[in-house]
Amino acid sequence: MQFASFPGSYLGVTKEAATSDIPSGLSDSVGSDSTISELVQEIKPRYHIVGTKGIYYAREPYSNVDAVHVTRFIGLASVGNRDKQKFIHAISPTPASTMSSMEIAMKTTNTTLSPYTFVEKSTSPKDGSKRSSDGISDSQHWRYDVSQKRQKHGAENGNKLCFKFVSSGSCPRGEECYFRHNSDAREQSMRGVCFEFLNKGKCVRGPDCNFKHSLQEEDDRHSSRRPGSENIRSSRSKECWFCLSSPNVESHLIISIGENYYLALAKGPLIDDHVLIIPVEHMPSTLSLASESEVGLFRFQNSLMRYCKNQGKEVIFFEWVSIRGTHANLQAIPIPSSKAVMAVKAFNLAAQKLGFKFIEKKFDSISDGRKFLSTQIDGNQSLFYAEIPGGTVLLHHVEEKVKFPAQFGREVLAGLLNMADNADWRNNKHSKEEEMKIVEGFKSRFQEYDPNC
Repeated sequence: MQFASFPGSYLGVTKEAATSDIPSGLSDSVGSDSTISELVQEIKPRYHIVGTKGIYYAREPYSNVDAVHVTRFIGLASVGNRDKQKFIHAISPTPASTMSSMEIAMKTTNTTLSPYTFVEKSTSPKDGSKRSSDGISDSQHWRYDVSQKRQKHGAENGNKLCFKFVSSGSCPRGEECYFRHNSDAREQSMRGVCFEFLNKGKCVRGPDCNFKHSLQEEDDRHSSRRPGSENIRSSRSKECWFCLSSPNVESHLIISIGENYYLALAKGPLIDDHVLIIPVEHMPSTLSLASESEVGLFRFQNSLMRYCKNQGKEVIFFEWVSIRGTHANLQAIPIPSSKAVMAVKAFNLAAQKLGFKFIEKKFDSISDGRKFLSTQIDGNQSLFYAEIPGGTVLLHHVEEKVKFPAQFGREVLAGLLNMADNADWRNNKHSKEEEMKIVEGFKSRFQEYDPNC
């Protein structure tokens, strides 16, 4: 499903909403409409597309009041805009009627509370003038303490914390801010304590929240956050090749899009059908997402294994998780079944040459193996792991000052397949037209296995 922004456009689909204006409460940086805010609160769409503000704007998913699913908001720029902002966006939503309750309720680690929870239902003209003169365009401030929150009596907000100050240590409103700039709360937040817990004494996310719900001592500072959560928030980049919201994403490489993951052709593929499983959200590793989100990953893995099995092949999955990494991608490379039995030995020999030894474990299922792997991330070390046919998982922790070849997994398989020339992806680059043909060919072969078709 594709949405494009044309002047005066209004599009609407069941459980995916498209409106001509932005609802109030969503952002201070652009004009907004309180009527649409009320409408969106009522219908609670899974996707909300806006097309006539002339700017591109992708918000982090937010939870809904009295509904288990999250909403993703996307504002599209005008077609042919001078700033070359994104004006078209493709989504591949799975019908809710075909999803399990667990799949519908899945949330990503960067899911926020509903922005409408804090927006006043009605405001006086005087309040409106304050908003227009406020001039605050900080892209994060609206999460909890946007100007719309201000009420006639500032004292009502006096005991509430300023999210901007707690999260970053500073607030652009300074002394004019109606919320508390509390250094102790800031310190607790740095130790991984949930903002909602600090602000209200409780958290509506409950077990879905990835942060602590108790005050932490100094010694707990480095172990309190979910592994990788600090990197998740700090490493988001508009320049990211893999972010679907980025103007730099090479959308012609995309094969299939699910709720939390999408499948794409690898750039300079080692062999035919070499693909990447990529989180839709900007995450440092596929192990950083909440366990509920892995349903989409398992679907792609199982589908790829069935697809390759039909061709007499097995699939090896591997990922290089760097503490300086940006957007995660799990590589999936099919190899002949006759070669797959030698994969563990090939990886171990390569490790021996580099002077380390893999942690080798065997599991009955992919999910069991990944549960083990998710416990191995501490945010202070990089790691490499490979999932080998038969349930074997190979894991290597890499110390911060130790150099490790980022293309290690690809190089090992290039040697196993006697394709040393393709060990470097740049040696097997294709033109955009060639890549489009390869993607279309794969789509046609993979269609009957695609979990999102």
